[in-house]
Amino acid sequence: MSVQAMRTRPEWLTSARVLRTEVLAGLVVALALIPEAISFSILAGVDPKIGLFASFTMAVTIAFTGGRPAMISAATGAIALVVAPLAKEHGLGYLVAAVLLGGAFQIVLALVGVAKLMRFIPRSVMVGFVNALAILIFTAQLPHLIGVPWLVYPLVVVALVIMVFLPKLTAVVPAPLVTIVLLTTFTVAVQVSVPTVGDEGALPDSLPVPGLPDIPFTVDTLTAIAPYAVGIALVGLMESLMTAKLVDDITDTRSDKTRESWGQGVANIVTGLFGGMGGCAMIGQTMINVKASGARTRLSTFLAGLFLLILVVVLGDVVAVIPMAALVAVMVIVSVGTFDWHSVAPATLRRMPAGEIIVMVVTVAATLITHNLAVGVVLGVLAAMVIFARRVAHFVEVTGELDDDGSRVYRVRGELFFASSNDLVYQFDYAGDPDRVVIDMSAAHIWDASSVAALDAITTKYRSRGKHAEITGLNDASASFHENLAGKLGGSH
Repeated sequence: MSVQAMRTRPEWLTSARVLRTEVLAGLVVALALIPEAISFSILAGVDPKIGLFASFTMAVTIAFTGGRPAMISAATGAIALVVAPLAKEHGLGYLVAAVLLGGAFQIVLALVGVAKLMRFIPRSVMVGFVNALAILIFTAQLPHLIGVPWLVYPLVVVALVIMVFLPKLTAVVPAPLVTIVLLTTFTVAVQVSVPTVGDEGALPDSLPVPGLPDIPFTVDTLTAIAPYAVGIALVGLMESLMTAKLVDDITDTRSDKTRESWGQGVANIVTGLFGGMGGCAMIGQTMINVKASGARTRLSTFLAGLFLLILVVVLGDVVAVIPMAALVAVMVIVSVGTFDWHSVAPATLRRMPAGEIIVMVVTVAATLITHNLAVGVVLGVLAAMVIFARRVAHFVEVTGELDDDGSRVYRVRGELFFASSNDLVYQFDYAGDPDRVVIDMSAAHIWDASSVAALDAITTKYRSRGKHAEITGLNDASASFHENLAGKLGGSH
């Protein structure tokens, strides 16, 4: 076999060690996915099989279409929170339709370069997004702790203790899996009556069958699902691209963010066709796969989905007797681990600029009020833009001095755009200045039409008094911008 052929073959085909690592990693992730997929299904208000099928189709599809090898995509809490109101109000058919449309939106966004726009989302918005997600996941567990048998509470406490302390002893088996096995064994053995997964809905006993949702394809339907589809697309891409960047840092490799974006869209469309609830990259499961298990290829992602389907279809009767207390505890741990506690530490808040804190609070508050992560992110970005514009607007400085030839020279320093150029007109002494005025722009940059209009207004005011104002020192980009628009915007008299 040629050297070139060897290079193009996947690493797991040429190394038994890599193959073993990938297979074991896929199995561990599949086991860890089962409780979370069921929990996220309940979070979304649908049968457990909807989340389980979604996790299977997302993982298997993204293994082929994704741009970040070894990253795990499945049903997630973020997507569950987005679609939960739609499922509650209109039913599963509308949810599946929103997933299909959301996948299409993701492909379109990928083609127009949304991956490159991710760098414009400030860190404070990212932190707010993560914190809001954690709070929503936590509050979604409260209904399962109200009006339930008293035994649920000690079971939840025991589950939390196991998941907190077991990882300190061993990381061989995922703590959530151990918790679920132990609590299920106990409740079955002593035959206690507590809410179980089976009470939440029927588990699958066969493979998923593709098809379109049974809903009317009308404008009213489109109006109902479109906002949720946009939410699925934006939240899914944001979580996936954030997770891909994290894996890039851990593995010291670069991923194809554009491919990951349209790959997520394809995976959601496939998931929708199989009646799943949609999904995106999972930070927690990806860390299990990449960091704890050492996986690095697409095989682990594919096997995680395949093993999940086999386990669920074959062991469905066992899954049905899992106590809800165990899953509630799993989701509480997920929410606590998701929340960025450092961001709200008093020491951090004291050092953080007020604007950054405001953006984070706006993102969290908007998300909690609307129960829509996409709305929170959009409002957070808008808040960040306004605060940034206000901050930069104060960085423009105008100083004036008389030159040896009797003219007055004004030196403008800073970035000129709509927020900073509005006050520029008032920085000049039109009545008191000599007949010749020089406006030196060597230390300034023109960014928009508002700045050109402001300069037009300044030269017009001097001209109306019989004086000549000359603009000098423009850099090439500013000079080109000014030349194209100067005197052509109107309203500068």
